[in-house]
Amino acid sequence: MEFKVLLTDYEFEHLEYEEKVFEESGISIDFIKAQCKSEDEVIKRAKDVDAILNQYAPLSRRVIDSLTKCKVISRYGVGVNTVDLDAAKEKGIIVANVPDYGMEEVSNHALALLLSCARKVTLLNNEVKKGNWDFKAGVPIHRFNNQTLGVLGFGRIPRRLIEKARPLGFKIAAYDPFVSEKDMEKEGVQKMDLEEIIQVADFLSIHVPLIKDTYHLINEERLAKMKSNAVIINTARGPIVDEPALADALSKGKIAGAALDVVEEEPIKNTSRLLEMDNVIITPHSAWYSEEAMIELRTKAASNITQVLKGEVTPYALT
Repeated sequence: MEFKVLLTDYEFEHLEYEEKVFEESGISIDFIKAQCKSEDEVIKRAKDVDAILNQYAPLSRRVIDSLTKCKVISRYGVGVNTVDLDAAKEKGIIVANVPDYGMEEVSNHALALLLSCARKVTLLNNEVKKGNWDFKAGVPIHRFNNQTLGVLGFGRIPRRLIEKARPLGFKIAAYDPFVSEKDMEKEGVQKMDLEEIIQVADFLSIHVPLIKDTYHLINEERLAKMKSNAVIINTARGPIVDEPALADALSKGKIAGAALDVVEEEPIKNTSRLLEMDNVIITPHSAWYSEEAMIELRTKAASNITQVLKGEVTPYALT
C-alpha cells in the first residue's frame, strides 16, 4: 500500500531531511510537494491524501472538511494557528507539531533582544554609524537588578529564558493562568495576573500561543497601562500584539521600545511605521533558526506522519 503525503508549502532549499525519513520509514510514500497559498489551492491538492505536512498554508475548517482520507496533519513548528484544531478533531484527524525543536534558539533570541534593548546596543551602534560618538545617545540605561523582566507564558521557552536571564540580576515575574503560584515559586518567579505584570514590567517578553483569547492581548488599553520606559519583546506570534496600537504608543512615548521577531503580517510591509522608528528592533521571524534546530524540526515533523501512518503513536499529537 502506498500512502500519499502532501507538503502544502515550504521555504527550504531542498527536502532531503523529509525524504530521508520517508525513505527509511519502512512504508511506501508518494511525497507530493506543493506551494499552496490559499484554501482553494490546498483543497485542490489535498482531497485524497493520507497525510499533510504543513508550514504556513491555511488548513481551515473548509479545507479539513474537504479531506476524504487524511489521518494526520503535521506542522513545522510549535504553533498550530494555521490549523483548525476543532475541525480536525471532529474529523478524527491527528494534528501534531514539534514543540521542542527550537527551545534553545528562541529563548536565546529573546535574551539577545532583551540585552540589546536593555543596553541599547542597536541604538548606539546606529548612532555611531551616523557619526555621533556620544554615550548620551543611549541615556538612560539602568542596572538590570533595578528592573523587572515580565514573561507572558510559562512553558518550555519562557522557562529557559528565565534560567538565562536570572543570573544577570533581573527581577522576574510571569503570567500564565494555567500554572500555579507554587510552581512558579519553585523556579524563583513571582506569579502575577495580566493586568499587574503589564504595569510592573520594564521588559515584557511574550511567549503565549496565538489563540482566540490571545489575539491582540497587548492592545491600546493595556499599552496605556505600561511604564513609559517599558519595552515589549515578541518572539511568539505577531497578532498577539495590536500593531497599529503599538506604533501609536511608541510614537507618543507611552512606552520606550519594542523588539519584534514576528509581526502581524509577514513579511512586514515597507509602509509599516515600525520600520521608521529608532526604538524598534525587528528581525525576520528568525528566532527559531539554527542549522541544528532546522534539521530537528524537519525530521520530527516528517516522523510525526510516518508514525501515524504505521499505526504508531506520535508523542507530539495535539488531537
